[in-house]
Amino acid sequence: MFDRLRWEEKELLDKALKLGYNARLVDAKDLVFSTDGVMKDTNIGTNIEPDGVSLGDVVIQRCISHYRGLYITACLESLGIPTINRYSVAETCGNKLLCSLALAKHDVPTPSTHFAFSAEKAIDIANSLGYPIVFKPIVGSWGRLVIPVKDREMMESIVEMREEMPNPLSKIYYLQEYVRRPPRDIRAIVVGDRVVTAVYRYAAEGEWKTNIARGGKAEPCPISKELEDTCLRAAAAVGGGVLGIDIMEDEARGLLVHEVNNTVEFRGAASVSSVDIAQEIVSYAMKVVRA
Repeated sequence: MFDRLRWEEKELLDKALKLGYNARLVDAKDLVFSTDGVMKDTNIGTNIEPDGVSLGDVVIQRCISHYRGLYITACLESLGIPTINRYSVAETCGNKLLCSLALAKHDVPTPSTHFAFSAEKAIDIANSLGYPIVFKPIVGSWGRLVIPVKDREMMESIVEMREEMPNPLSKIYYLQEYVRRPPRDIRAIVVGDRVVTAVYRYAAEGEWKTNIARGGKAEPCPISKELEDTCLRAAAAVGGGVLGIDIMEDEARGLLVHEVNNTVEFRGAASVSSVDIAQEIVSYAMKVVRA
């Protein structure tokens, strides 16, 4: 299921068909749900009964929009349709505050992270921790609005700007320590109970963020025992499934998990990995059906 058709969705469909499964792409924007226990796919003009036959035995949720994907997943689960990932996982991973709390609760190593609920307290926290400090929106992807704040003046400007935004989420402040890492981070992909691949992500020239969607490059990363253990603990902390675990290397503390992604993009990883990531995801989806 998608709301913008990307390379990953096409690759998943192609792999499912090659493996002999009856699969199709469903545009989430065409779906309508009802409390009567039925839904309608307006693209094919049919009502779908609660057994979910018309959508198949399992749905791989790939919506870019966090809220669209989240609430469609809730509707699908209400109809008894297994969905990857589950609503609870999507809700946790899609909100950085909730994700950080889940990781901390399960003793997964993370950068020191602080939350504030007023402009004044956000500035107080930043001043007490010292600069630079990393400011992040609690909902967002691709590194958008993630800012390394260099000094108090910059922090006050960011807070002033966010206080003027109409979105209530802009008034919740998520501040994370600036980890002095190598010029890269690690993206590991967990499928079920396995770390299927990992890559180093290097920022594009002149960029601080390592997101491949922003021009970063990928190189294979060996899966050490420490990396495997850290990733599986992080995946278990948020509820498991198909996940992208983002990790930084700290010289003193080792590996630190700074984000867990619910709808993981894997084109960059696939370009340098010897593992067929799409096949791993499809095979896992079928195991969910049989469980």
